[in-house]
Amino acid sequence: MKHNAPKDMPQWVHKAVETINPEGSSHFLLVCEHASNRIPPALDRLGLSPEQIESHIAWDPGALEVARRLSSSLDAPLVAACVSRLVYDCNRPPESPDAVCTLSENDPIPGNLNLTPAQHQARVEQVYEPFRQTLANLLANRVTRQQPTLLVTLHSFVPVYKGVPREVEIGILHDSDSRLADLMLEAPLNSPPRVVRRNEPYGPADGVTHTLKEHALPLGLPNVMIEIRNDLLQQSAGQQQIADLLQQQLQRAARSLLSDHPTPPPTE
Repeated sequence: MKHNAPKDMPQWVHKAVETINPEGSSHFLLVCEHASNRIPPALDRLGLSPEQIESHIAWDPGALEVARRLSSSLDAPLVAACVSRLVYDCNRPPESPDAVCTLSENDPIPGNLNLTPAQHQARVEQVYEPFRQTLANLLANRVTRQQPTLLVTLHSFVPVYKGVPREVEIGILHDSDSRLADLMLEAPLNSPPRVVRRNEPYGPADGVTHTLKEHALPLGLPNVMIEIRNDLLQQSAGQQQIADLLQQQLQRAARSLLSDHPTPPPTE
């Protein structure tokens, strides 16, 4: 049940969500929930240092750059969050303890401690709801047009987490619908060879598939969450290489999934 924030709640978030290429003709709809490390000035950096805000605890470095490249090459719409996940994680429902985290990896988040219900609800109303509604509206419009849609969310992760190295380079994640993930995992990424694994370094048990569950599963849309190790994305060349590899995998999977469902002509 949704509880609205107080009517006199100040509007401190200037922009919560951006839609890139909204009229894109692709079957794919791309999402980047952790695209930005921006913290609204009213929150006083959540008590964090500039170095912490630049680090992975505040966002997914490189993910938006890959998502933008895929949006361009696939001609796909892209919905991207414009606020740090430390303010509100748009890949978590409001009732999740991780929606507004108080500890990220080993870093306490002072500005998230002891929030009142009204302060928490302000985060929901000003960050999550605009993001959720933008994505829901875009999907609804595509359903109305009978446009086949595959939902793809893009993330990055650190090579070492809590002192443990991660061998996996690209994770192909899914919840109960594995159709798109299965097809992507059928053919290895060989240019150069990449360590690609199912539901690593995270999986559904970690609560990371909220966007897929909220927006794709109820509509029966094929979907996947892609995690990229962020040391591969530090330079423009690496971002382009990963985007090219993912484009090939996604297009091959789409051809298989949608071979019996051609795109209908645009409606007037």
